Amino acid sequence: MDPLYDKLVRNQIKNSFGGRMRVAVSGGAALSPEVAKTIIGLGIEIFQGYGMTETSPIISVNKIGANHPDTVGPILEGIEAKLGEKDELLVRGPQVMRGYWKRPEDTFKTLDPEGWLSTGDQADILPGNYLKIKGRIKEIIVTSTGEKVPPVDIEQAIERDPLFDQAMVYGDNRPFIVGLLVLNKDNFERFVVSLNLDPKDPEILTNKAVIREILKRIKTACKSFPQYGVPRSVLLLKEPWTIENDSLTPTLKLKRRVIVAEHGDEIEKLYENFGK
Repeated sequence: MDPLYDKLVRNQIKNSFGGRMRVAVSGGAALSPEVAKTIIGLGIEIFQGYGMTETSPIISVNKIGANHPDTVGPILEGIEAKLGEKDELLVRGPQVMRGYWKRPEDTFKTLDPEGWLSTGDQADILPGNYLKIKGRIKEIIVTSTGEKVPPVDIEQAIERDPLFDQAMVYGDNRPFIVGLLVLNKDNFERFVVSLNLDPKDPEILTNKAVIREILKRIKTACKSFPQYGVPRSVLLLKEPWTIENDSLTPTLKLKRRVIVAEHGDEIEKLYENFGK
């Protein structure tokens, strides 16, 4: 460890958390591996875990001395796991529920006769029994050309650019992916000024020069992803998605259908006007 770096950087970060934090646990939603690695590099161990209410609830978690932030940790002892159709994670063990209270149809859909629980998550099981969650199966985008795009990782990559507060990618049964981007007001104004344009222009969100430069930034942010997963057109938005406007769940996940319904006409125009 570099004492100067500790004093000027690591200790400042730790102090913002009260100065005594040594370990943090992350769960409930995907955490970007880059964010996890950064926090770990700052001297705060953050351990990602994964589970469901139906599994009492932990299925896997990273551990001290064996923390792999690209994963949600090794599957816990006593839990069986395998991959089903579409790489869906299936788990079985004494921690799995017997069924939903007075909901036999839902129980039948989730639990098979051998006790395997369908998690609804697409996953990889890596060497050492480490679990990597790729996304909710119902959220996986399948383009009209058959490419499968897990949206969350791409959205997180875009959101690491301070120009964007929120991002959602879309493209089910479409020829390519588009992005819906909620802009950071102050950073966007500075960005527009840097292009020698007027931030108060009522048509600034559809300005071709602005869109062109934003697509370049997205391409840079998504350089580690397959090209077919990178948005090729974007819809820029000023109003954030919130629980209050019914665009986010109480756990702050995107309500994708609600957002698509709200901006359906604008999304259609992205496809109709592409290349024009």
